[in-house]
Amino acid sequence: MQHRSASSPLMRLAPIVLAWTACMPALAASTAAGNAAMPAAFAPGRVLIGTRAGLSDEALAALLAPHGAKARRLGRGALHLVELPAGASASAVRDQLARHPLLKFAELDRMVPAALTTNDPYLGSEWHLTKVGASTAWDSSQGSGVTIAVLDTGVDATHPDLATRIVPGWNFVDNSANTADVNGHGTAVAGAATASLNNSLGVAGLAGQARLMPVRIADANAYTYWSTLAQGLTWAADQGARVANISFVGVATSQAVQDAANYMRSKGGLVVVAAGNNGVDEGIAPTSSMLVVSATDSTDTKTSWSSYGSFVTISAPGQDIWTTTRGGGYQAWWGTSMATPVVAGVIGLMMSAQPSLSNSKVESLLYSTSTDLGAAGRDSYYGYGRVNAAAAVRAAVSATAADTLAPSVSIGSPASGTTVSGQVNVSVNATDNVGVSRVELRVNGNTLATDTSAPYAFTWDSTKLANGSHTLSAYAVDAAGNASLSADVSVNVSNASSVAADTTPPVIALLSPANGAVVSGSVNVSASASDNSGAAGISQRLYIDGKLAASATGASLSYSWNTRKAGAGTHTLQVVAKDAAGNSSTTSIKVSR
Repeated sequence: MQHRSASSPLMRLAPIVLAWTACMPALAASTAAGNAAMPAAFAPGRVLIGTRAGLSDEALAALLAPHGAKARRLGRGALHLVELPAGASASAVRDQLARHPLLKFAELDRMVPAALTTNDPYLGSEWHLTKVGASTAWDSSQGSGVTIAVLDTGVDATHPDLATRIVPGWNFVDNSANTADVNGHGTAVAGAATASLNNSLGVAGLAGQARLMPVRIADANAYTYWSTLAQGLTWAADQGARVANISFVGVATSQAVQDAANYMRSKGGLVVVAAGNNGVDEGIAPTSSMLVVSATDSTDTKTSWSSYGSFVTISAPGQDIWTTTRGGGYQAWWGTSMATPVVAGVIGLMMSAQPSLSNSKVESLLYSTSTDLGAAGRDSYYGYGRVNAAAAVRAAVSATAADTLAPSVSIGSPASGTTVSGQVNVSVNATDNVGVSRVELRVNGNTLATDTSAPYAFTWDSTKLANGSHTLSAYAVDAAGNASLSADVSVNVSNASSVAADTTPPVIALLSPANGAVVSGSVNVSASASDNSGAAGISQRLYIDGKLAASATGASLSYSWNTRKAGAGTHTLQVVAKDAAGNSSTTSIKVSR
């Protein structure tokens, strides 16, 4: 497999240094340490919260009413952005909400910068591809069939090295489909991960046949907020992205972004983030929700400006990385912003080489095949080591042992025989030999809500059911699809005002594709459901030819169906919707391939 040098005679060099200085004065004023001069800024009048799964919109509104605040759900999970009235203290409200028993966490909405600095142009080559063994990896995989989402300032979709890689994305800054790059940072990051292979142009990305999904979450100065990141991440997961790249500083600090990353993991994806360019131990606690990348140079040494700490999981080349720039040019850049898409690209190669591997298995193989640097084993400078594409892809191709061990799951509280009323907090204990992907709380056998990150915590509105005995159970699933159902716990509901039994089933519609349609490639399957008791209690399941393909809670279900894996002929798509009382409705269509 051949790869191309950045010294290609077709290269056009853009004045990135001047453009960057003009657009990002806070970063330009920094020392070589990168983003050390960035002020710790928070969005005024905003708080990010994570509710216990199952908390209704009405209950959340009542909880926020004393603060005069309103909440907006970010994506389809339990993350909400709370908007406060003018003059309210976000810090004071955050402190009060953080102690509320119906919430998992509350945090201020912090502004974070991109983790990239540019260097002067020079006629160099893509040394990092040789360092990580990209050419050897490309003999087995080039990333086809995998979608990598780049959450950034947008992407130049007209760049000749990126144009054929682009799939539709979304702009969460302007709430539009316009994902054009407003800064240049996103295009540089995208090129390091997915610039086309063997097209006789410019540079090669690590996964040069992967699909590139641009998700704009930053402004023209390359700043974003945790809330925008979390929203973009959950959206990318719902659209079928298998890898998400976030080349921004301070991402691993946010509980909201960690929850969004766990949501993507629950759908089989992995999230890769930058350690930062401050050249210090960031003091951030390790997290299993995302991969955190520090930067190395051509001598396999951590760069002086790369941040480090116990949260770092892996390292990658990040200095003088030749990549794409806005306007069709090429440039050498440096920063942990560059190291991050190198890792994202390698993950794309692994997933493409062995599509049946779970995300947890891909992650473990990525770590175990890395080139150990620094202290033996995982350390604060290099994590498990510098990424090794050749070894990682070879391990992915050779991996045959499947995870067949199901999770262990049980209801932690309330205890069996307990009398409950009102909003009931339910905790679930779930563990797995590799990792739990999601936990569902079931009431009388019907799914109430789903949680994708530990601690698995739910809120059940017992007023929706008639007084008397009801059964709680939990259903846990790991990344390989192994599942376990807990033992039942019986509780006695006793509310002052008992409700009549709900006998009205949900209304379900399969929105796309159309009945009788001819499908090919990646097809977006979407459904919508409504119920007389509200959307919070709805659970939806999508079956393709009788096999469960996707599930969702709430009013919407979306699934990216890879029809390439389906045989030619007629296929049946069926959606089953259930409400909290167990009433169900079904709709189905037939399509052909």
